[in-house]
Amino acid sequence: MGKSPERQENREFPRIIITLPLDFWMTNGSNIASGIVFNMSLGGLLIQSFKDLPVGLRIDVKVLFSQILEMGDFKAVAEIIWKDMDIWEGWEGYQYGLKFVQISNEERNRLEEVLKNQSTL
Repeated sequence: MGKSPERQENREFPRIIITLPLDFWMTNGSNIASGIVFNMSLGGLLIQSFKDLPVGLRIDVKVLFSQILEMGDFKAVAEIIWKDMDIWEGWEGYQYGLKFVQISNEERNRLEEVLKNQSTL
């Protein structure tokens, strides 16, 4: 479906493993859904969700930092770069690789702070 086991790792930014809740919706404001972030970097996210979405779609994302990190939520626009089916605990869903395509300076600074703090744990 998009991600291949033989795919070369060519990430510009290192990923930090972290588990956080996530809400996302189409950039026109419709079809809100939820998921879980499994890793993140300054360039994007690895998420898991039950929602079936196509590769190439741009979505608004909100990572709920406030749930465990005692800071405001993180918001950006991301594009789905790859997608795989994922089965966990008897449930079928999807894993998505997201690339940030629009992020404000304030949000980028917030993300940098979270990544810096998480990488030192």
